Amino acid sequence: MDSLLNPYYVDIIVFLVIYILLGLGLNLITGYAGQVSLGHAAFFGIGAYASAILSVKGGLDTWVSMILAVVITFVFSAVLGLPSLRVREDFLAITTLGLGLIIQSFFKNSEITGGAYGIDSIPSPSLFGWKLDNTGYLLLVLVVMAVGIYVLKKMTSSRIGRAWMVIREDETVAKAMGINTTYYKVLVFAIGGAYAGAAGALFAHKVSFIGADSFGFSVSATVLSMVVIGGLGSIRGTLFGVSLLYLLPEMFRLFKLDFIDMKYLDMYKMIIYGLLMVFVVRYPKGIFGKMGSKLKSLQPHKAGMPKDGENDA
Repeated sequence: MDSLLNPYYVDIIVFLVIYILLGLGLNLITGYAGQVSLGHAAFFGIGAYASAILSVKGGLDTWVSMILAVVITFVFSAVLGLPSLRVREDFLAITTLGLGLIIQSFFKNSEITGGAYGIDSIPSPSLFGWKLDNTGYLLLVLVVMAVGIYVLKKMTSSRIGRAWMVIREDETVAKAMGINTTYYKVLVFAIGGAYAGAAGALFAHKVSFIGADSFGFSVSATVLSMVVIGGLGSIRGTLFGVSLLYLLPEMFRLFKLDFIDMKYLDMYKMIIYGLLMVFVVRYPKGIFGKMGSKLKSLQPHKAGMPKDGENDA
């Protein structure tokens, strides 16, 4: 039991859960609503910096800072989701990539974010005088993940989720069915960003120091790879894909395989990611993916969608 509570193993699980939250948010945007995003790390960073600034420079309670960080990320994500109203598919991917790089540059050069020095001395949350670290923090992130999965299930099986899936399959058909695509596309970016914001806040208060390099394009690409391999439009797929790609390098470290040089672990990791992406090209739905379902299963009389001409706003 003591070995299971080893801080190293606990930290692995904590960061795994944080990446799962990131993956859930991205899968909502890309998997359920079909809006390709390559700037998800920006939402992650906004949540982390917002919570850090509010708690360190603003002097707010840690819990209040984390909650406000999610709200702030929700608002910023809605604004950053506005380009999805004008562009789509490859053009949307390039646009979100550009926005992500701009925001990372802001983190790196702005005085409020600490510039290149970042922000340190970020406090850990406390509950009834008990500082949440090690197993306490693990319980916190597990609770947040469980709530996140529950809310995601409820949303995707509701009227809102069905609207997103119709937009994913064919936006023109969605408009013909009376769905307010503007509202739903901005909403999915806002909610998906809020998931990333929660992950960012948890990340900041776990590591106690954040810098702009933690929220670059490589994070967005890694999370997208995790989601795509697991399967777009599937919560199980996100859990599997994130766990697979996050834990593989840790397994190499744990077993200390003789034929693997730890100095080149990052290179090995990218090779594995590349091989898995080749697999995805052959099987584009991923392992648990639900993409490509026929639109007739989402017709108004079967899915509770508004009939033609009705405004769903």
